[in-house]
This record gives sequence, C-alpha cells and structure tokens, in this order.
Amino acid sequence: MGLHVEERRSQPRNGAFRLTESGIYIEHFGVRREKARDGSERLVTAPFVDRDEYLAGMDWKRKVHAEHETKLIESYSYERQEGRLLTGLAEKLTPHVTLKPRPVDTIYDRIVEMKQVDDFSKLIGTFLRKFKSGGYSLQDCETKSDRMKLGKRARAFLDVFAPVFEEYQKRLEGRIDFEDMTLRAARYVETGRYVSTFRHILVDEFQDISQSRARLVKALKAQHPDVRVFAVGDDWQSIFRFAGSDIHLMRHFGREFGGSFDGEAGVHRTVDLGRTFRSVDQIAFAARTFVLRNPAQIQKQIVPAGTASEPAIRVVTVSKGEDAGKLNEALAALSAAVVPEAKPAPVLILGCYRFIEPDMQGLRRRFPRLKITFKTIHASKGLEADHVILLNADSGRTGFPSEIVDDPLLSLVSPEEEAYQNAEERRVMYVAMTRARHTLTILASNARPSSFVTELRKDPAYGISTAPGAEPEAHVCGECGGRLLGVTGQDGRIWYRCEHVQHCGNLLPACPSCGTALPRLAEGTSEARCGCGASYPTCPDCEDGWLVERSGSFGKFLGCIRYPACLGKSKVAKGTRAPNVPVLRSKKA
Repeated sequence: MGLHVEERRSQPRNGAFRLTESGIYIEHFGVRREKARDGSERLVTAPFVDRDEYLAGMDWKRKVHAEHETKLIESYSYERQEGRLLTGLAEKLTPHVTLKPRPVDTIYDRIVEMKQVDDFSKLIGTFLRKFKSGGYSLQDCETKSDRMKLGKRARAFLDVFAPVFEEYQKRLEGRIDFEDMTLRAARYVETGRYVSTFRHILVDEFQDISQSRARLVKALKAQHPDVRVFAVGDDWQSIFRFAGSDIHLMRHFGREFGGSFDGEAGVHRTVDLGRTFRSVDQIAFAARTFVLRNPAQIQKQIVPAGTASEPAIRVVTVSKGEDAGKLNEALAALSAAVVPEAKPAPVLILGCYRFIEPDMQGLRRRFPRLKITFKTIHASKGLEADHVILLNADSGRTGFPSEIVDDPLLSLVSPEEEAYQNAEERRVMYVAMTRARHTLTILASNARPSSFVTELRKDPAYGISTAPGAEPEAHVCGECGGRLLGVTGQDGRIWYRCEHVQHCGNLLPACPSCGTALPRLAEGTSEARCGCGASYPTCPDCEDGWLVERSGSFGKFLGCIRYPACLGKSKVAKGTRAPNVPVLRSKKA
C-alpha cells in the first residue's frame, strides 16, 4: 500500500493493472516457491487452483505481451511471503515510471477509513500518544495500575506496550515527534543546557495546560528567583482532557506555580475577568449557574454583554424522525426575524459529533437571510454567533453527556478524573451555551432527553422557554418512576412509552376514544379518566393500566390494556358493558 506512481491506472482485470501514461502492465501471479528434496525449486499454487492450468496461463500472458511488444512487470505471492513484494515491485518499476511514495500518515488514515485497524491497535496508538505527551514512564504506569487495582490485564498490556514503544522510539532514528518537542525543551531547561533570559512568562489558554507543558513552565521559572508567571485561562472551558489537559493544574495554581515570600509558599494573586462581551444576561447567567453546579469549579462573577428583551434559551423537543423538520422550523423562525435589508444573521449549529452534521448546502440555499455554519462543540471554542442551535441533546451512548466509556487502561496515561459526575461534559455544555450572543435553541429527544436538558427545564433558575406545544404533559411511570412520553408508533397510533426505554418496558396506548391523551387514575376513585371525558376501570395488578373488554375461551372478561406485560383482569358485571378497544396487535413505538 506504500507504493505510488504519478500515473493513473486502469481498473484491475484478472489480477492485472495498466498504467495509462507509460503503458506498463503489472500482473500479480498467485504462486509460491517450493523446494524439492533434490534442492530444486518449483512454483506451486493454492490447493483449490489447478497448478498446470495456472502456469500455462502465465506463459500465455507472457507470450501475448511479447507478441504485442508491451512491457509486463510481474509480481508473485512468494515475494509477499519473503517480505519484499513492495520493494521488489518498486525496483522493477523505477526504470519505467516516476515513483512517489505516499506519506505514512496518509496510508494509516486510509487504513483507518477502510476500517482495517483493529481496536487493540487503536488502543496501543492512543496509549502511546498519551504516554509520550504526559511524559510518563513505564514505572509510573505500573505504580498507578497497582494503586487503581487494574490487575492482570493492565500488567499484560504494559508487557505488550513496552516493546512497541521501544521499537517506535528506535524508528524515529534521532528525529523527534510532536510530543518530544515539549519534553525535550523541558529537559534542556532543567539540565541547564538552555539558559533562559526571560523574567516574565505569559501562558494563554491556561485551562488547557498539560503536565508536560507545566513541566516546561516550572523549569523556566526555577532558573531565576525573580521570574513571574502570568496565566490567562478559564477553568469553566477546560474540555480537552482526552488530549492531556489537566484542570487540576489551574485549580491549584498557587501550589504548582506560586512563589515564596516571608516563609510562605504558593504565593499568588487572582484577577477575576468576569465581563463577557458576547452573551446576553439570560444566556450568561444560565450558563454560569449550570457550570457552577460542580462545586470544584472556580467561582467568579459574570457581567453580561446586554439584557435580553425576550426568552433567550429555548428547548424544542423532537420525536423520532423529526430532527430535520424541527431544525428547519428553528431556522425558519430565525430567518423570519431578520430585517430584509439587513446583513444575514450568523447562526452556528453545534453537535457533539461530526457525523450529525446536517445538509449544510441545502440549509444555506433554503435560508439566504442566515449565515449558517456547523461545528462540533470542541471545534467551536473561541467562536461566536448571534444564534446557536444545539443538535441531539439526547441521552444514550453518543448522546450528551456521552455514555461512551474509555478503556480503563487509558486512565494510566490520563490526568486524574474528577469526582463530580460528568464534570468535563458539563463544561462542554457551558462552552456550547456561551457561543451564543442573543439566542440559544436546544433540540432534544422527546423520549430520551439529555440529563442536562432535563436539569435546565426543571429548575426555574435557568429561565428556559419551551416551544409551545412541545413540552409533553408530565405522566409518571408507575413501574420505575420515570416519565411516560408520547410517541408515534409504526402503526401510526400514539403510544406512551417510559423515558427509560432501555431498562423499563412500560408501554401504553393512547385513549381509545380520543386517540391522543393518556387515561390516568382519578384521585379517590377506581377509574382511569382521560381529558376527553372517557373513563375506564383501573387494573388491579399494575399502576398505569386500565381494563378493556376482551373475549376468551370462557366468554367475555376485562383485561389490562398492557397485556401481555400485565395479566390483570376482572369479571364483567352482569348487565354492564365495559368500554371496548381493539386487542393490542403492535408494540412498535
């Protein structure tokens, strides 16, 4: 895969390629070499291939090229076995074409794109980058593994990683990679090989500092007693732990970088830069309240850029399959508010992952009054727009907060985790919120809303506005205590499903009379009543079900609407007729 020539090639046919500019043919023959007892060699094929016929075909192809005076370059399976297929092919092609080897990174990226890299190899690669960027040693990892009680798997992994790392370093052949740049600089300063002339050190984006960069700053500071370190950063925006950022370095700035005076250590001063020149008060204050739910975040006051005259944060609930439609509705509302002669209003669409990017060309064509861009939240840091729309604020593995769990082995080469649940993801949400100047619209699943969205909607302190008609009526699930949410099933009917669908199977059809609302137990009665006026006997065996008339082998009876999940039933009283609905045929909601 590392061989590349500066020519187009025709599509392979029967194992052959033709380089269109030079006219060279390349034919790969699937033959291996086998030694006989007398020391002679012969060509053999795979067991399922007729050897004599295959060899005759090779001779025929050579004769055809000889007759037509075309140049044929041959390669063989035994060259691959001997580890010289590509080098041998390069040597054969060099007299006839110009070789242009592809960069190793390009080859690797292509292999990843083709999904040809196994998970263990990816883990090794990620571990190696973190290992170097953090300046770890194998002893550091072993000690941390013992402390975290990761056991035999971690020890076995480190036994495999050690020779891989040794070989990687050997192949650098004296060169340095990106991680080496900082580490070598720190070592030069620590050993005096480099003598600093600087007395003032300014570090920007300090919340993203890693242990290796902190080591360099400390080494520069240690060379002279009068060195001053000035760091500018916002711990509320520390969102790059996966790249080695260690928020603890900022939270304990005095201990890590502070000076000494009059017998005291860790001497430092903090200047609060609380004024925001971007977000209006409703967004700025809601974001501040949200991020400070984590008590470990550094407290600071916020002075907003202005005052909102109407609700600035809005949550729009989205049913399954409605994502594109709801996004279009949100953009249409923003577009309608733009004065015709005004410049297009900047709109930033954000998502946790690149793969959820909508059809941007179509959106820009549809809404010319808006200047629409899409970014992942991590890539949006430092950007701003009049209006921000956050997509897929849902729960789940690729939701927000994400439920993807890193391999525990990566904790050996990562900064210490924070005690507060979803601490970094909370800061990611803060970054998303504060990209907006005037409005923030959050699109969240009706059935599986993000825990962040649930928090924002429930607490009046956030002042969140819900789109008219989007907020479902709150129905508590009698099975688990979650919410019963209305969804449209594949049968076209409305069903009420528990929000914890992965763990709770509670599912109820809408009222048979109106087809939309959900009958609920009326206080002080034994009836489930619907807002439309219909009423049904409650199920004696479950909290949420109600009874409908069914027919069995012994005649008519009252059975729970949740059958077969609930087997509750009752007799039909003589002279009465219970409300009747079709037997449940589908649970696809």
